[in-house]
Amino acid sequence: MKQTLFTFLLISALGMASCRKDKLQPTVKQYDQQQILSYIAAHGLTGFLRDTTGGDTSGMYYQILNPGTQSVNGIPVTPLDYPSEISFVYTERTLDGTYVLSDTIANHYYDYVGHIWSNHYPLGLQTAVHNLLKYPDASMRVLVPSHLAYGVNGTGSGSSQVANNRIGGNESLDIYIHAVNNFQVYDDMVIQNYMKANSLTGYTKVQSALFPGNYYYYKILIPATTNDPITINSTATVTYTAQIFNGTIFSQYNVAGGQALPISGDIPAVQEGLENFAVAGTEISIILPSTLGYGIAAGAPGPAFSCLRFTFDIVSVTP
Repeated sequence: MKQTLFTFLLISALGMASCRKDKLQPTVKQYDQQQILSYIAAHGLTGFLRDTTGGDTSGMYYQILNPGTQSVNGIPVTPLDYPSEISFVYTERTLDGTYVLSDTIANHYYDYVGHIWSNHYPLGLQTAVHNLLKYPDASMRVLVPSHLAYGVNGTGSGSSQVANNRIGGNESLDIYIHAVNNFQVYDDMVIQNYMKANSLTGYTKVQSALFPGNYYYYKILIPATTNDPITINSTATVTYTAQIFNGTIFSQYNVAGGQALPISGDIPAVQEGLENFAVAGTEISIILPSTLGYGIAAGAPGPAFSCLRFTFDIVSVTP
């Protein structure tokens, strides 16, 4: 009887152990790591390192594309900290490719490093900027595990099967980030790329007299038919279009006959361009860097540090 009971208990124990083994599931961190390593292998990615900051706990993999400015005239630059202000452009995609956010004209950030997460960006992005990117003008690519991204719930609305609409739960992210420090250099690079991509030729680069060291571009599209000059005290009747570089129009007036526009009320660099190169009858295109536009802050008229393109048709000028 005792032997039979022992045999029964042993078989039961083995059966229960077998059941427990079958039901073992990877933790979220283990699942994330499996997904990231599979993504690296599937896409033939090289040069990625595992983040070991704080004892290899984040689960992020990264590649520094540009180390940034680490010293100036031999003096070390203080690494970015949570109270540091930072401006950056970024792209973001899920590893399965169902969500892609790649418009670097719209994807701009300007705020404190410590506010990245509170501004609804992934905690992993904030951690990567602080621990890995570290310096102004640096750029990196980082694979952020889902537990440091948007977690089990994901983000956005609608079906996760609709691209660019929702990030599903437990989705790890592939993020590119470039910190911008010297806006004069960066803006000019953006303008040059924009003109090349849109086959814009014949523009003249001019240093602003109001803001030396900053340059804008202009082109006369239709020469003037009058000699009526534009001054800071003029009111010009115009049709116009104002847009950022991804084609988003933030202001326009294209009704025949035009709209009265006090020159003194426009952006100083636009005033300068119109006064120097336009008269009544001119159609002119003016391209401004963000430093001569609305600056680094977001909200007016759109993303932070946006370059701008204006087209004016000067119908008439008074006085």
